[in-house]
Amino acid sequence: MKVRSVKLREAHAHKGGRPSFCSVLWDQQAQHLVTASSSDVSISIHDPLLPSATPRILRHHRDGVTALALSPNSTCLASGSVDHSVKLYKFPGGEFETNITRFTLPIRSLAFNKSGSMLAAAGDDEGIKLINTIDGSIARVLKGHKGSVTGLAFDPNGEYLASLDSTGTVILWELHSGRIVHNLKGIAPDIGVDVSAMNVLCWSPDGETLAVPGLRNDVVMYDRDTAEKLFSLRGDHIQPICFLCWSPNGKYIATSGIDKQVLIWDVNTKQDIDRQKFDERVCYMAWKPIGNALAVMNVMGKYGIWENVIPSSMKSPTEDVPVQNKGNGLLLFDEEDPENSVSGSLSDLGENSNEVSEPTSRKRLRKQSVSEENLDEDGGEEIALYPKTESHKKRNRPNKEKLDSGNVGFRSMVTSKSKMQEAFQPGSTPVQPGKRRFLCYNMLGCITSIEHDGYSHIEIDFHDTGSTPRVPSMTDHFGFTMAALNENGSVFANPCKGEKNMSTLMYRPFSSWASNSEWSMRFEGEEVKVVALGAGWVAAVTSFNYLRIFSEGGLQRHVISLDGPVVTASGFKDKLAVVTHASDCLSSNDQMLEFRVFNIPHGTQPLRGRLPLTSASSLSWFGFNEEGQLCSYDSKGVLRSYTSQFGGSWLPLFSAIKEKSDENYWVAGLNASKLFCVVCKKPDTFPQVMPKPVLTLLNLSFPLASSDLGSEAHENEFMMNNMHLFEIQRKMEEMASAGLDTSSLDDDAFNLEAAQDKCILRLIASCCNSDKLERATELVKLLSLEKSMRGAIKLVTALKLPNLAERFSSILEERLLHEAKKTAETNLRENSVATITADALHSVSKVPTQAETLNAVVSSPKLSAPSFTKKNKTQEGAKVGTNKTTVVNETLKPKQTGDETGDEGGKVGDTRQVQAPHPHDPSFKSSNKHVLNKSEIGLAQPNRPSNPFLKSSIK
Repeated sequence: MKVRSVKLREAHAHKGGRPSFCSVLWDQQAQHLVTASSSDVSISIHDPLLPSATPRILRHHRDGVTALALSPNSTCLASGSVDHSVKLYKFPGGEFETNITRFTLPIRSLAFNKSGSMLAAAGDDEGIKLINTIDGSIARVLKGHKGSVTGLAFDPNGEYLASLDSTGTVILWELHSGRIVHNLKGIAPDIGVDVSAMNVLCWSPDGETLAVPGLRNDVVMYDRDTAEKLFSLRGDHIQPICFLCWSPNGKYIATSGIDKQVLIWDVNTKQDIDRQKFDERVCYMAWKPIGNALAVMNVMGKYGIWENVIPSSMKSPTEDVPVQNKGNGLLLFDEEDPENSVSGSLSDLGENSNEVSEPTSRKRLRKQSVSEENLDEDGGEEIALYPKTESHKKRNRPNKEKLDSGNVGFRSMVTSKSKMQEAFQPGSTPVQPGKRRFLCYNMLGCITSIEHDGYSHIEIDFHDTGSTPRVPSMTDHFGFTMAALNENGSVFANPCKGEKNMSTLMYRPFSSWASNSEWSMRFEGEEVKVVALGAGWVAAVTSFNYLRIFSEGGLQRHVISLDGPVVTASGFKDKLAVVTHASDCLSSNDQMLEFRVFNIPHGTQPLRGRLPLTSASSLSWFGFNEEGQLCSYDSKGVLRSYTSQFGGSWLPLFSAIKEKSDENYWVAGLNASKLFCVVCKKPDTFPQVMPKPVLTLLNLSFPLASSDLGSEAHENEFMMNNMHLFEIQRKMEEMASAGLDTSSLDDDAFNLEAAQDKCILRLIASCCNSDKLERATELVKLLSLEKSMRGAIKLVTALKLPNLAERFSSILEERLLHEAKKTAETNLRENSVATITADALHSVSKVPTQAETLNAVVSSPKLSAPSFTKKNKTQEGAKVGTNKTTVVNETLKPKQTGDETGDEGGKVGDTRQVQAPHPHDPSFKSSNKHVLNKSEIGLAQPNRPSNPFLKSSIK
């Protein structure tokens, strides 16, 4: 076969030589060609008769144009972009009309219905928007795809919309009801993360067949009503097909493959009749509506026209074009019936919005009898035709089953591309027509909204009505969709809307000394995504990835560029936490998120890092607990809290997997030990405003493994106490370094240490009962108080474990000696300073040596030998049953006399004698006079003693 080359011209320059998805369209009369590229913000309108002439350029997008669509009468051009907007232009003049809708992620596909009164738009966002082009309203949002929607096609007969996503799933939607008629998973190639290739699908001009790229480098044809495989076109493509389009008469189909080939097929003979090899992959094609030509465009922004595609010996591609019944003209519904305007826009030509879905046989009957009266009269004929449709389904079902069985292995290997999560406001619920929704719900109160006759009614309610102000309800004419609430006021925002595409931010304080303290800001072409409140500041994150900070009075303080699209944000006092996308999602459906914490008054960023999520989950809630710790909750039901341990880590504190399987938990907030949530019965994921939600308190707990001790509750308490104790100690260190008084936290720390010791003693008992003595020894070393260690010795003695009791006693002795030496070194340093001062002022005698001080400190508290010495161990050999209790009792006796404690083989004395000296201890005053004055001076210092044993003697 003779190969004819097609000359390509550059329409859009590609910087860096990277491939991009490009589009090319013919108008109805073949007088203009429209081109666009995802790497160029402009749209070009070319004159095909004068290819060298300068095209008309439309520049209204802020980023690359990823999708184009022309209305069937070529009077309206629609474009979608990476900048998330869908715009309409007059054609061919190119005058900008309106931003008809916006998404939160890039648009990938657009399609007009047969009359041009409805536009379908979709992309990386969740959901396909059906937009009424007459009034710009959103008629319906169709949700069901798991990946980016890359292909859309209206059924020419007006009954279905077909959609295809990047994972290869095809869904057929019934336009009248919005329900899914067929869901064909994994029947097309998975394009992964390559945005220069788009999965597309196309209806035949008569609407009876749907063409979809197959898994074997072929094109598979599916029946419009049964979605069963009819046949496939398979030829010389050696790589998957990335684009296809039917000729105007439906007799031919053009396919482009990743192998850089374009093949022309005769559908009737199922054979390819011509082909063309290109230097780059052709990503878009369009048949000329008048004549015998095919426009092609490659991934480098070059386009060309393939003339005489079909041999002259064969029927022209524009001959015998099927004519559709045009019903009531260009409108889908009767304009005089406003009630049916929305539902009517969900149907296509010749369809009544109140009809049910009809099979193919009824469609063919409609061609013979257009009026509804005739259809009713022919009811008997209609019933006779239904068995034929059923037999048609049965006849084709084996082929469908073969197709499914042949693809099972491939589907299991397909990896799906997940969408980047949309921005959301913590504590908000989705819009529900006719129902009140939460704009904000937190531990303080809630903000609710309900739409009514073009405006919304907003109410603010506090959980504690006694101590909070009464806020009057508000009439909302802006259409606010998000809000935040704190003790001082509330902030509201809405998406872009209106002719000027404006987004509004408004703040309402609850009380102010000045009148007219409410303020608002407007953003043209920039959309507010998330809002947050703090102590004296208001924050908004926009579609330009700007973090905008305002004062409580409305002064614009800061504008910060974030690294990626925002997911959510939350405020607490001086701190603002923002979550953004760090990169595209992984092939495993994992979101790649990053968090940043700003201190607004100080202008610092104390924290930044990756936000962990459960695999294949998304972020559901984000905020601070009542203590100011950062927390997150994902869609798999895992709650995490940020801690500065291990250089900054997220600890999982709750898992819904361990709770009831038929419940979902909608988070409202949390404190140090409880999760506050609303329990929703599956499949509900959020509560209704009415009846008023009831908060449920759930205990926080680590997702621990099943222990061989059978003491998961005690182990969880141990880990929770450790976490809280670490945070208290960290706060005390921060306060001390700032010169603040830490005495307010001393009692909290000591009480937590005592509670932790009780928990450890219970674990020691469990270890002893399970014969896990090594673990018990590890636990006793973690006790903070001397009294607790003596209790552990008494416990194991009562359990008749003398060897373990001896080991515990040795650990206690080592601890006491270590603390005594540590105290002696501290006192030595203090004495040195005190003596130098005394010499200068009072000519006091020499400073004692280190050995003298050590002896004085050790002998003065009368630290005795351990209770379990080798001598006592020999005695135990004769009296194991009696001496153990005696020794423990003697260990726990009150304070001994000086002679008893001075004995080399004596017992360990009372706590107040062996512990580090304390200013309130009488023995300390009598035996360490050199250190007394300095210690008394130290009483005024707010720092907490570093020795945990000191707390046991403080009353």
